[in-house]
Amino acid sequence: MEQSVYMDHSQEQSKDLVHLSRLALAGRVQDVQTYVVRMARRYKKRLPELGEQLNEIVKQAPTRQSPLRSETVAAIPVDRDSRLQLLRHELSPSLDHAPIWTGSVEASLKRIVMEHERQQELLDAGLAPTRTAIFTGPPGVGKTMAARWLAQSLQRPLLTLDLSAVMSSFLGRTGNNVRHVLDYAKGVPCVLLLDELDAIAKRRDDDQEVGELKRLVTVLLQEVDDWPEGGLLVAASNHAELLDPAVWRRFEKKVEFECPGRDAIQLAVNVFLGGHEEMSNAWQSALAFLFAGMSFSDIECEATELKRQAVLESSTLEERLIDFVHQRIASQTKAGKKQVAAALVEAGMSQRAINELTGLSRDTIRKIEL
Repeated sequence: MEQSVYMDHSQEQSKDLVHLSRLALAGRVQDVQTYVVRMARRYKKRLPELGEQLNEIVKQAPTRQSPLRSETVAAIPVDRDSRLQLLRHELSPSLDHAPIWTGSVEASLKRIVMEHERQQELLDAGLAPTRTAIFTGPPGVGKTMAARWLAQSLQRPLLTLDLSAVMSSFLGRTGNNVRHVLDYAKGVPCVLLLDELDAIAKRRDDDQEVGELKRLVTVLLQEVDDWPEGGLLVAASNHAELLDPAVWRRFEKKVEFECPGRDAIQLAVNVFLGGHEEMSNAWQSALAFLFAGMSFSDIECEATELKRQAVLESSTLEERLIDFVHQRIASQTKAGKKQVAAALVEAGMSQRAINELTGLSRDTIRKIEL
């Protein structure tokens, strides 16, 4: 019995040695480190001494923060024909404003950060932080900002796959470009963002797609499978229904972003129009109703336009807000106008002001107050 167990361990170690040799001779340093981490976890229970030795080797190895940042920028892979860089690089990602997310999205993002900040505790327990995450939802709801926030929180550069450069006119090279990008990102301290994933990972049962693009999906899945522990790959898609089913199984964490609700819209209005005396609770309440169904990006565009008008027409923001609400309320049903009026009543606006703004009678407004 003991001899049989010894043979099994010997064969397993032989396979590990062969695989490690193959990775090392291919120059895949990051993959070697990843494989050693997995071996340490595997051997921890059956061969504790070997598992502990491997853990010590990993701890003493250069960390993913060791490459010089300047080298990271200089070595970004390029397309062979166009010579365009295949990645957009943000060395120190920054945000224009504090992010606004729903509770579940915020909790998921903070959990990813905590896992990577406490990576060693997880490794000591035979676990690893989240390596891959996929963000889905309509455009403009904060998916790209979330990837930038993760990079900022982890103090890593953000690398974004540039689809315009990766999609070569020679289809066979598109797969090579994707492989070069992901192989490169495995070896540098970064958060890699695959934006618009549905453009390169469409369903392989789609008869409209040519064989080369279907092979591209296979290349992508293989690379995601090999993503190193300690690294972070984030994919974002506006059209989750277009993704190949196999894609979903490759991502450990799935985060769905939705269009903001009333409370989130009020926060957004305060952020995008804040700093003005005119931005009372009443205006925030009215705009929260009129912006319902819009994305954060669309709300920001509307807010920016209002501020531009106020400057160019030498008027106040409140005057622009009045015109804006008048225009939007005109297309509302009476029930919709009552909802806006109720929000304004709740925010403390006078009956006269609500009457002028919504066109509802004072009597109707009094009933709403009751």
